[in-house]
Amino acid sequence: MHGVAVVDKPAGITSHDVVDVLRRRLGERRVGHAGTLDPDATGVLVVGVGQATRLLRFVSGSTKRYTGEVVLGIETSTLDASGEVTASHDMVAVSIDDAQQAAAALTGHILQVPPMVSALKVGGVRLHQLARQGVDVQRQARPVTVSRFDVHRTDDEGVLAIDVECSSGTYIRTLAADLGRLLGGGAHLRQLRRLAVGSFDISESGPIDECELLPVAAAVRDLDHVVVDDATAALIANGRVLPAWSDDGPWAVSGPDGHLLAVYERIGAGEAKPSVVLAAEVNR
Repeated sequence: MHGVAVVDKPAGITSHDVVDVLRRRLGERRVGHAGTLDPDATGVLVVGVGQATRLLRFVSGSTKRYTGEVVLGIETSTLDASGEVTASHDMVAVSIDDAQQAAAALTGHILQVPPMVSALKVGGVRLHQLARQGVDVQRQARPVTVSRFDVHRTDDEGVLAIDVECSSGTYIRTLAADLGRLLGGGAHLRQLRRLAVGSFDISESGPIDECELLPVAAAVRDLDHVVVDDATAALIANGRVLPAWSDDGPWAVSGPDGHLLAVYERIGAGEAKPSVVLAAEVNR
């Protein structure tokens, strides 16, 4: 069985739990996700099944959209509501204008320090594993892009609603903590929900036990698409390097019957090579 599932992950389970459930439900061992969601977070989790797992890297790098709430005045050990309180600040004087100006300073191309509770590896060990051991290591700031960071009032005093569009690798809990810091105190994140991964929107997601399986080609629907003739399709089946198409790629390449054959990437001036060639079985 092959395809793409768009799951509306509930709170309280990990992304790996979702994968395990789909393995059992679909009877397929090869199942993986395109970008972890924290256990407390909800929303879009794109899952590849069978041959579609080979295409997940073309999904995981997509722009993402999140909503959530920032609680001003309270810092936690995990930068979200699951952690222990580590500091408190009086931030009652912070206005919505102050918050919006601070959010503007965190918009665009910025450098962000990954949190200790992230899955990044240092010395071969994931940061969240070190954090559970009480170890805090220095992390290098990484470039990310926050294309939109909207902040709004809520009915709860000291709580801001946020709506963020950002590049892959952006930590929303870090944005929340940095927002609190820029406002002269501290903050943490709660109620995180992912609304979109690329063109995969929350509106087409479903519960783990009900979500439909989209065709394998859905995994690369956001890529440039080209259609080749039968002769070129035969070359692709053998993994041949081909003349590059227009634009920069990568390209999702289909045969004349519309079936996805491969994904090609540019390797130099005028040439492209296959990064993934799909077996014929995915189109059965």
